[in-house]
Amino acid sequence: MSRKLKAHIAVLLANIFFGINYITIKSIVPGKLSAPSLKVGRFTGAAILFWILFLLKPSQPGIKKKDIPLFVLCAVLGVALNQALFVKGLSLTSAIHASLLMLVTPILIIFIAAWLLKERITFLKIAGVTAGITGATILILMKDVSHTASNIVLGDVLVILNAITYAFYLVIVRPLMKRYSAIHVIRWVFTIGLFFMIPYGWHDVTVTQWQNFTVANWMCFAFVISGATFFAYLFNIYGVSVIGASATGSYIYTQPVFAAIIAMIFTGETYDWLKLLAAILIFGGVYVVNYKPKIK
Repeated sequence: MSRKLKAHIAVLLANIFFGINYITIKSIVPGKLSAPSLKVGRFTGAAILFWILFLLKPSQPGIKKKDIPLFVLCAVLGVALNQALFVKGLSLTSAIHASLLMLVTPILIIFIAAWLLKERITFLKIAGVTAGITGATILILMKDVSHTASNIVLGDVLVILNAITYAFYLVIVRPLMKRYSAIHVIRWVFTIGLFFMIPYGWHDVTVTQWQNFTVANWMCFAFVISGATFFAYLFNIYGVSVIGASATGSYIYTQPVFAAIIAMIFTGETYDWLKLLAAILIFGGVYVVNYKPKIK
């Protein structure tokens, strides 16, 4: 199996986890956990897992002094600010709105990468973005908006801001990939991010009624930490290092597909021709964005 194929599989798995994550977070926030509590628990747990991984497979322990500002910026955009906006926004709006609005990320990545990294915008990338957004929009708009949203307008604005910060993060983290391993980068990004996260959410952690958690609540919480954070971020950062920011970001189109499959399993939704069309457009968009014609 080639290195590029491994990267594509890793990014696909990351987005499966992210797709499931919309449902798991909504099931415990704000009912069982506040947004700040979830963020502290999520990234503390993930940071511990990354350092355990370091102990199992030691690598370079530190970072160069000249790279510290970029690591801090990645921690702010990719962990602290990004997740503060996402979890709070998701708790206020519906999962459908949030997943739809996150589709602006690949568009932002393409133009940010063109601006900061001088990546070329091609007709194929624009066509792929268009196909992906069209398919995901068809899929998401087929569902009714959830009545769990308490403030859709504010929640939607926060999710959009989250998409912007995440797009910048995926672009600016790439230079670090050239100097450090993917695991090393994400380990320090999470560790530095905790210095911003813990002061923000520690009070909420101390007043959370942890004893009232059910087994299902703990399972959702554990998945958010391990699957949707530890493995998803690890797989995504690996994808950025191998196939680039634009290609990695394009896989966000697949999240609504996986969310729909989960809904079919747990809520009894049916699969019809319109959903099949949406899935074809979404995966087709990912393929077109990543397609590079051979030079004869």
